[in-house]
Amino acid sequence: MAKAPVLTPQTEDFPRWYQDLINKAELADNGPVRGTMVIRPYGYGLWERMQVEMDARIKATGTQNAYFPLLIPQSYLTKEADHVEGFAPELAVVTHGGGKELEEPAVVRPTSEMIVNDYFSKWVQSYRDLPLLINQWANVVRWELRPRLFLRTTEFLWQEGHTAHATFEEARDFAAHIHRRVYEDFMVNVLAMDVVPGRKTARERFAGAVNTLTLEGMMGDGKALQMATSHELGQNFAKAFDTRYLSKDGRQELVWQTSWGSTTRMIGALVMMHGDDNGLRVPPRLAPTQVVVLAVKDDDAVVAAVRGIGDRLRAAGLRVSVDDRTDTPFGRRAVDWELKGVPVRVEVGPRDLAAGTAMLARRIPGGKEPVALDSLAALLPEILEEDQALLLAQSRERRESRTAEVSTLAEAVEAVGSAGGWARIPWAALGEQGEAALAEHGMTVRCLVAEDGSVPAADDAPGNVAVVARAY
Repeated sequence: MAKAPVLTPQTEDFPRWYQDLINKAELADNGPVRGTMVIRPYGYGLWERMQVEMDARIKATGTQNAYFPLLIPQSYLTKEADHVEGFAPELAVVTHGGGKELEEPAVVRPTSEMIVNDYFSKWVQSYRDLPLLINQWANVVRWELRPRLFLRTTEFLWQEGHTAHATFEEARDFAAHIHRRVYEDFMVNVLAMDVVPGRKTARERFAGAVNTLTLEGMMGDGKALQMATSHELGQNFAKAFDTRYLSKDGRQELVWQTSWGSTTRMIGALVMMHGDDNGLRVPPRLAPTQVVVLAVKDDDAVVAAVRGIGDRLRAAGLRVSVDDRTDTPFGRRAVDWELKGVPVRVEVGPRDLAAGTAMLARRIPGGKEPVALDSLAALLPEILEEDQALLLAQSRERRESRTAEVSTLAEAVEAVGSAGGWARIPWAALGEQGEAALAEHGMTVRCLVAEDGSVPAADDAPGNVAVVARAY
């Protein structure tokens, strides 16, 4: 009788596979309030590594971290009409506190543009105060009707940046810098994710923005996931909050602004882009544990050896866990580490130790081979970089092989619907009417790109291409 698989196969039921993996890799559980989640230690460890890498890139731009309140006076949201209209269906509102009805209801932040701008208007007085570059790591609440762990939850964790500049050009260039040099660099070089940088259409633009830049990734089932966005806000919020500065010429001028964010959704993307039927595959540059050293049997010499190997590998700069829990069967432990996607397992038993070798199991390409114990510290960094590059190459090959070049709306619908991938169609052939028609088929324009793959300077720039897909 065939042994039941640990996970539902992807080809059988991709959503069930996703839920199985979130559960069995111990990433998260559903919270007690519908749409909330409890992020378990291994899942939070992935988020912490994302924070470390992202935070360094954000700070390299000159941006500083700060913190703003969770509760926002409801009246603030009425100050920018497009913004409040965009978020109204998702708001959670506090009407009582301390056993009494509040004089003014407070909104649990869905994003912080409104409260940040209230303080920017106080902090910015002169051109000398600009640019003002602020980021916060926080949680937000957007009431989600169809929740799915990490992808769409009522409460999620994120970073949100907010900046104020003296000119339109400075704000535009800063939003673009965050888009490419912070977000794309992190996703490609740390998460090993092939992403498409582009410009959102007016229909998909962030509420209150004049331009939204996005990064879109193709998941294992061919659907798209918006990975991060960077917005040019123009002067919309500056007008609403009267955020002005005294220019060098002695004139009162409105500031130009940006906002930008990335969330715990990236953990869901990690699962769906790199995972397989055996579990997660975590990119080595991201992995909280790059190498796990396992004792195969309850043997004093073996246990001492794996601890010593762990110490030597840590001294070589690797992130290492030692698994000497010999009261748990080796096979079960190996499967658990495979589910968690640790890039390399170093397995040591009595016979390995006698031979001066260990069994090296590579999670990303698969396969096992014996290696000399004294070569591990020199060999593993090279192997980890090979596997990092392999994940990125596989991600890119999937997108390229499952993206169709089409010329009509009907061809786009057919390509996305039947092939389960993406379609690229000239924006001039689709247009806003075609974009609206896509919605009837559960499809959207994920972004606009230029013919050469760069980000267009305008929605209607000649040669713009629309990337069409079903999306999470």
